[in-house]
Amino acid sequence: MLDRRALPWRGIARTTAAVALVALVGALGVLNPPRKAGVFTDRLGPEQGEQVADYLVRARDSLTGTAGEQHWALLSFTEPLAPERIPDHSGGVRIAQVLYRVPIPRVQTPLVAVPVPGDVRAAVDSTDYAAWLLPPPADDRTARTVAVSATRLRAGCACVIGLVVRGPLANLRHLAAHSGIRAVQALPADAVAGRFGVVPLLPDQRDVVAPGPDDGPVPDR
Repeated sequence: MLDRRALPWRGIARTTAAVALVALVGALGVLNPPRKAGVFTDRLGPEQGEQVADYLVRARDSLTGTAGEQHWALLSFTEPLAPERIPDHSGGVRIAQVLYRVPIPRVQTPLVAVPVPGDVRAAVDSTDYAAWLLPPPADDRTARTVAVSATRLRAGCACVIGLVVRGPLANLRHLAAHSGIRAVQALPADAVAGRFGVVPLLPDQRDVVAPGPDDGPVPDR
């Protein structure tokens, strides 16, 4: 039986989850890593090989302006958050996706992006759904990695690494000044859902945006 936190997701059929997963890639274009970035006209997040310092400057510059139009934006956190802390780091703007990644030292774990209907409560309650959306394993190591990731997600681990949100630049600049938020990058106001990619800045990427090592032991849980 699901606990009370999981109630918003009760009754979601597997077909609905499949549609949501299509929306994840098709509607907002989240890729990890981006295999066909050329099909998108815009992108949120750093490029592979980009200096982190350069990306942070680029993200800050994206928030300049005074117009009140709504902008799609990526919030990247300094450290992974527990889901119940999302309301304290979203500033009341609309949340479109919650980005999860279970941190395990020297183990590559999958990114999971959970689409949510703009309700902050749904964002907080999205961990079980994130566990369901983990990719199928290709070998024994990835099978063990996916299994431990699912266990930790269902336990409500501190695994939220970012949010895709929508709001005016003034609100986004206010968010960028919050403690715990490493960067906020906004797209131009005319960016269209379904025509931009999202690759989050990971908390452990400090110098250059590049894949981390994958030579550590995978824990049992």
